Amino acid sequence: MRDNNRVAFHTLGCKLNFSESSTLASQFEKEGFERCSDRDSADIHVINTCSVTDNSDKKCRNIIRKLVKRDPESLIIVTGCYAQLKAEEIAAIEGVDLVIGNNFKNDIVRLTTELVAKNRAKIVSCELSKLTSFFAACSTGDRTRTFLKVQDGCNYECSYCTIPMARGKSRNISIEEIVLQATEIAAKGTKEIVLTGVNIGDFGRTTSESFLDLIKALDKIEGIERYRISSIEPNLLTEEIVDFCAHSKKFMPHFHIPLQAGSDKTLARMRRRYTTSMFRDKIELVRSRFADVFIGIDVIVGFSGESEEQFEECYSFLKELNPSFLHVFPYSVRANTAAVDFEGVVSPADKDIRAKRLGDLSDTLHRSFCDSYVGTVQKVLFESTRKGGKMFGHSENYIVVEVPYQRELLKTIVDVRILEINSDGVAIGEVV
Repeated sequence: MRDNNRVAFHTLGCKLNFSESSTLASQFEKEGFERCSDRDSADIHVINTCSVTDNSDKKCRNIIRKLVKRDPESLIIVTGCYAQLKAEEIAAIEGVDLVIGNNFKNDIVRLTTELVAKNRAKIVSCELSKLTSFFAACSTGDRTRTFLKVQDGCNYECSYCTIPMARGKSRNISIEEIVLQATEIAAKGTKEIVLTGVNIGDFGRTTSESFLDLIKALDKIEGIERYRISSIEPNLLTEEIVDFCAHSKKFMPHFHIPLQAGSDKTLARMRRRYTTSMFRDKIELVRSRFADVFIGIDVIVGFSGESEEQFEECYSFLKELNPSFLHVFPYSVRANTAAVDFEGVVSPADKDIRAKRLGDLSDTLHRSFCDSYVGTVQKVLFESTRKGGKMFGHSENYIVVEVPYQRELLKTIVDVRILEINSDGVAIGEVV
């Protein structure tokens, strides 16, 4: 065991970041470091950042300052999308020792060990045109469900988005390599894999394969009982993909599909690759193949130029679609995007009002969805989380279920009867 070896990880943002943080932790452990909780004091703090909104950047800066105050002698290492986009801004924060862009995640352990003491922040990054490496990642060992990264980068040019600048062009490793990873995950007893990436429906650009080819190959792996697709663009969700998932016993009735705006005028300004009519058709396609499907939808409120009328159009469209859940983001202007100079900036107060209305709609939709399963028996995969003498898991269609803690049920799929839905939207159940 090495000196000054305790390392903690702080992850912001998406499932992709969680898979990458887990892999980074494994790399540190292989080199003799001891991983500790992000709530503990540590010799090294690694912060894996998100930069999808101004608030994401602010959270990172707050975490850095908190850690510097708590552990003034520890090394502060910052990586991820914020580190790629605004390395100089992060390096200027007092206490930061190393800023590493997304192209150099495989080198973090080496670069960290080369820091002999706290000093002026060092930046290790690269230009967007050179952002081409693929950091293979999965969250094995952290959860009952494993987040498996299958794709990185994005070739789209949505007017509001910095992700292509933070992650580079769409790229992936081969199906053969991913199948090998999934087989190793199965051998460790994991029952569920969540496929993650920046734009996973675009899988195959660098290997002349397709996302449909990938899920067909993964479906054959013994030991994995459940797969979930973390998020897929509506224009890439084909009838062939939906049909295959519907006939598979392993791909769950759970789709997360980004809409971003329920007005065609707003979608056009956003440079999205579909209309509300096409989006509605995709939702109807999914529902025609799955009887009990959970549908989550991303939506941005307050995009520049979004009038009150266009927001009301969005609200009515979402209410009509009747999804299971809404993930609502108030829009924030991002540097170097096309939307920076768009007219019709929506005030923060109006954004808050619109976000609150859609949040309330989401609560109503989610409650209604969960209530419809009261009295039914659902197959639930229980995770290791224990709170107040209870244990928790997810049904096939992503309802959170709570039962009294029973150790022998951890990491197993069990029939549970749903008795009621509590005020937090959690299903109270009894094991059948």
